[in-house]
Amino acid sequence: MPPEVRDDSEMSRFDRWGLRRFSARQAIGAICLVTLLLVLFAGQAIRKQGEEMSPGIGRDLVLAVGRPAGWLADRLPLSDVATTATSWLSPEQSLAGASHGFTARRARLPAGGGGVPTVTPSYFNPQSLGAREPRSALHTLLVTGDSLSTPLDIELARRLAGTGANVIRDPHLATGISKTALVDWGRLAVTQVRDDHPDAVVVFIGANEGFPMPGPGGKQVSCCGPDWASIYANRARQMMETYRQDGRARVYWLTVPTPRDSARQPIERAVNAAIEVAAQPFESQVRVIDTVPIFTPGDRYRDSMSVDGKPTIVREADGIHLNEAGSAVAADVVLRSLGRDFRW
Repeated sequence: MPPEVRDDSEMSRFDRWGLRRFSARQAIGAICLVTLLLVLFAGQAIRKQGEEMSPGIGRDLVLAVGRPAGWLADRLPLSDVATTATSWLSPEQSLAGASHGFTARRARLPAGGGGVPTVTPSYFNPQSLGAREPRSALHTLLVTGDSLSTPLDIELARRLAGTGANVIRDPHLATGISKTALVDWGRLAVTQVRDDHPDAVVVFIGANEGFPMPGPGGKQVSCCGPDWASIYANRARQMMETYRQDGRARVYWLTVPTPRDSARQPIERAVNAAIEVAAQPFESQVRVIDTVPIFTPGDRYRDSMSVDGKPTIVREADGIHLNEAGSAVAADVVLRSLGRDFRW
């Protein structure tokens, strides 16, 4: 007689073992009960999941259930009860106090350090978010800075001649943001705005930087580490705040192309990094025009570049300033940026 073979794949084994089997009707009832509990306790999650799905029939079906389920869940306290009951499962129970969370009271821009600065709409250029803003008429353009700003100022004045735009050229040779012996640029910016009320300001400065500046404690800070760069950025930010005139004007600030002298290159890098940081809260009104990729790609100095398909010398013999040809290239870039904000 062949040995008995036990086949555990047969559902009858539950009867043999004395275990209870559920009917199909009971299984359907259990599924309906679980669905009801899901709707009551997690209706908001179903709605949110549907809203985040890509358009299509699947999204429509999920939202057909999720919207009424979410509406019902919004009016019942069961979602909060479920969250409280399962909170012990969270891996983040040792978080800091509520005063440090995203839902804490609004953070304020710290005056003397500490706290998290609030991000405001001025941090964003609407154009980068796809917004189409109407261009304003350009009535007055101020071109200023140290010796780097000339002959750029002449080139811009020539290009805008006859357009109705008044170009004010105000270079201050041998000056710098990190030195105040000849000109305090913080005060000069206030004077320029008060006298001229420009719609737009082009700033090209940085040929005479690298001087020690007093830090927060009054001690002189030497170039060109983070401490020095932060002081420079705060001074540049003060100027930007003045030039933008509470958001009524636009500022176009050019970075410094890499100089030939390797000893000056760390200064240029610190200045350019500080300009980028200084402009962050004002991206809505301040445009940083980076000249390094244009004239010295890879931060490597070169005297000449291709202009209109021809090798052209674009730097002065000192290896710092742009010559007339280089200023014409810079003017092209500045005018393209101006043209996104203004008409003339």
